[in-house]
Amino acid sequence: MTDSRDAKKNHLLAALPDAEWQRWLPQLEWVEMPLGEVLYEAGKTLEHVYFPTTSIVSLLYVMEDGASAEIAVVGNEGLVGISLFMGGESTPSRAVVQSAGQGFRLKAQTMKDEFNRAGPVMHLLLRYTQALITQMAQTAVCNRHHSLDQQLCRWLLLSLDRLQGSELVMTQELIANMLGVRREGVTEGALKLQEAGLIRYARGRISVLDRPGLERRTCECYAVVKKEYDRLLPVKLAT
Repeated sequence: MTDSRDAKKNHLLAALPDAEWQRWLPQLEWVEMPLGEVLYEAGKTLEHVYFPTTSIVSLLYVMEDGASAEIAVVGNEGLVGISLFMGGESTPSRAVVQSAGQGFRLKAQTMKDEFNRAGPVMHLLLRYTQALITQMAQTAVCNRHHSLDQQLCRWLLLSLDRLQGSELVMTQELIANMLGVRREGVTEGALKLQEAGLIRYARGRISVLDRPGLERRTCECYAVVKKEYDRLLPVKLAT
């Protein structure tokens, strides 16, 4: 049986009205989400939507030559698989677990049925979708106009917002794939942040030592995204 306390670590699930929550609870399936697991590939039919609780999922656009760039991150604030209720059965992006943890999933047909009830669930999911679109748009702007150093700070802060602690388990190669840059660029950027006393990076583990310092160093893009999420999706604590 699903543990309701664990499921409500996901803010969208925690925000469900009681009637919808009671209807969803028996259908939520707890899942492990190991680092690097692909939840869905571009163009494939989605069979589930995922609600991360202690994991983070990266949405990546993959080019024909294999190069990739991250377009958004999803953690305990949201869900993976919005195309199911936005009128499509698939998406052009790939969803990959960027920080290992757990989550819950719901069958695709169940999600579509819930959305089509046109009640509070639909409005909640549409507000989340608007916030996610803001993140995607701001990521595109950031990648075009801001330095790798600023992008790395933005990425770290967005990831931290979706975790309970201050440490990420992440290889330089995976960060490079997400930011769409060379691995050497990530190494140089991480060393700069470490020398400034903002992070400690060793053996694939990034510990954030000075979050206010990261916020001062990043560009405006992080604040724009955070403000929109806070406006559209006020956090409801798990009960």
